[in-house]
Amino acid sequence: MDLFDLNGNEDKAKPLAERMRANNLNEFIGQKHIVAEGSLLRRAISLDRLGSCIFWGPPGTGKTTLANIIASTTHGEFIKLNAVQAGVADVKKAVDQARENLRLYGKRTYLMLDECHRFNKTQSDSLLPAIEKGTVIFIGSTTENPYASMTPAIVSRCRVFEFKQLTEEEIRGALERALKDKRRGLGEYPAEVEEQALRHIARTAAGDLRTAYNALELAVLTTPPQADGSIKVTLSDAEQSIQRKALSYNEDAYYDYLSAFCKSLRGSDSNAALYYAMRLIEGGCDPMMIARRLVIHSSEDVGMSDPNALVVASSAMYVLEKTGYPEGLIPLSNAIIYVCEAPKSNSVVKAMNAAKKDAAEVRDDEGVPPYLRDNTFGDRQTKAQSADYKYPHDYSGGWVEQQYLPDKLKDRVYYVPSDYGYENQVKQNRKNKGKNK
Repeated sequence: MDLFDLNGNEDKAKPLAERMRANNLNEFIGQKHIVAEGSLLRRAISLDRLGSCIFWGPPGTGKTTLANIIASTTHGEFIKLNAVQAGVADVKKAVDQARENLRLYGKRTYLMLDECHRFNKTQSDSLLPAIEKGTVIFIGSTTENPYASMTPAIVSRCRVFEFKQLTEEEIRGALERALKDKRRGLGEYPAEVEEQALRHIARTAAGDLRTAYNALELAVLTTPPQADGSIKVTLSDAEQSIQRKALSYNEDAYYDYLSAFCKSLRGSDSNAALYYAMRLIEGGCDPMMIARRLVIHSSEDVGMSDPNALVVASSAMYVLEKTGYPEGLIPLSNAIIYVCEAPKSNSVVKAMNAAKKDAAEVRDDEGVPPYLRDNTFGDRQTKAQSADYKYPHDYSGGWVEQQYLPDKLKDRVYYVPSDYGYENQVKQNRKNKGKNK
């Protein structure tokens, strides 16, 4: 403890989410798929054999917390940087420090980089040699898909662990512990939180434990005490603290409305789909949940019969995210109507499932046909075989008959276009290609 902070005032001033942060793996909440007893990550941490890795997932799911646990569990040094603020000079300084720790003390250094997707190529290139040589053990934390947002050279040298949103039960359990914890939580307050209020915070936090902690703390600290000094947090208090209205229907009705919305989309009834969407939103459902379902259905139920449906739905979700409620409901409604009125086809889903099945079950001994392989670093034979590749743009119509699938799967047909919408044009294009054989 700080000599000049004997009463722990500095700790008390920290937000509840920071005070309740897990200190070890036994306290860690959620992510059982990666930190369960006996899992690879847990074994690596306990044996101090963790290699470079990237923690990817939504906010408030424990990425930074797990990195801090690693820092306290392992015997190495720990350096923390934020990609938004750190420059090349900061990276080089950290690498130099890691090199000295290894040379003088034989200690490994863990470099924790928050928001690692914000690292540009120059910054990434300055760190890459240190990761390759093992000078630093890199731990990146990001809310963005690293395969799309980060330098491939960094990602290829790390193991990616995907974090999932916490369940309502996990968040609720964490809130209950925070209410009872007198040292780090809110246990010193005589607070009673209504069952409905606690459930509302846990549900509307949408898997983000930090949001739930912040809402609970705000509700407890701002609710006026009763005559006897007790603090009673009601559903109304919870709604105000998390700034989202409680659902005006029970859980069963919520799923019934959601099911009806999805089936109305699939059934091309724009009137019903709009009604159920607005009923859900007016009842307290997050409009972004509706938008996410709409994006999925634009591919699942419309797909290639109108490829523009995915563009319209994705654009509506983006605008809703940027403009918020209620203005964002206009493009959302636009997209709902578009997806409903578009021709329907599930050929994309059928093709995906068939391809996944073969990818998982068919043993591909010979691999990619020789003329399709990358010959950049190939030997003389590989380069000679690549000469058999037929470059489609050298042929009339930009197409030439050529086997692309491995020999074992050469006759497979995954995508079968329907007779509706754009897919009818796809069928005609295929017929025209057949005439050019």
